[in-house]
Amino acid sequence: MVSGVSTASLFLRELNEDALSVLDGLGVKATEVFLATFSEYTEEFARLLLSRRGKLEIGSVHLLNTQFEPQLFGAHPRAKADAFRILDGAMASAHIFGASRYTFHGTTRLKKNAAPPDYGKLGARFCEISAACAAHGVRLCLENVHWALYNEPGIFRKVKAYCPQLSGVFDVKQARLSCYPYQMYIKDMEGSISHVHLSDVDERGRICLPGKGIFGFEECFRRLKDAGFDGAALIEVYAGDYGGYGELKESCDYLDELIYKIG
Repeated sequence: MVSGVSTASLFLRELNEDALSVLDGLGVKATEVFLATFSEYTEEFARLLLSRRGKLEIGSVHLLNTQFEPQLFGAHPRAKADAFRILDGAMASAHIFGASRYTFHGTTRLKKNAAPPDYGKLGARFCEISAACAAHGVRLCLENVHWALYNEPGIFRKVKAYCPQLSGVFDVKQARLSCYPYQMYIKDMEGSISHVHLSDVDERGRICLPGKGIFGFEECFRRLKDAGFDGAALIEVYAGDYGGYGELKESCDYLDELIYKIG
């Protein structure tokens, strides 16, 4: 297990290429690059990120979900084809700067009267998306997100039954927002967790950096270890949830101590 910081934590503070320089300069070990727009899904931009990576391990890439991910599941042939073209370009870019995993949200849960999913059809589309990612050496990883497809425990295993190559991303903040115990998500993704997104919460329920709030990270790490997880534990907070950049490194150090403690 290794600590790290997602570039999403610097969103609107730094552009992605500069965020990598900041994190590398802090001595952060690992990161996830959160590409934010179409102009960042290009080979040219990927090579810029590669030049700024330094000693950082870029394990995963995250894209802006609502730009095209829901359309990968759509019935309209042109919309679906366009979405897959965008996906292909983004995964080719991810391969260039070294990301081997794709943090994926999929469809959104905006319609309250939406019919329950057909997991057979859903799984078949996941296999198609996974194959498009694998063509560039990238693994598809479904994240628990309270407003997206995986918004309650049990969904991951139902999809994975039809798409065995699927991996999972555990997000502790999203678990809390879904109003389900985070332990249920870890159990649901047991043996398949690729990487995790971490944040803390204070007594008033406000998001903060790990180590600055009341969340029990030691217990969480032990449960992750018991579930077979040994990947990147990435801090993902909003830009206004901390002060100076040095606080990010302090939070990584806090996580490193816990990782060392649990062995």
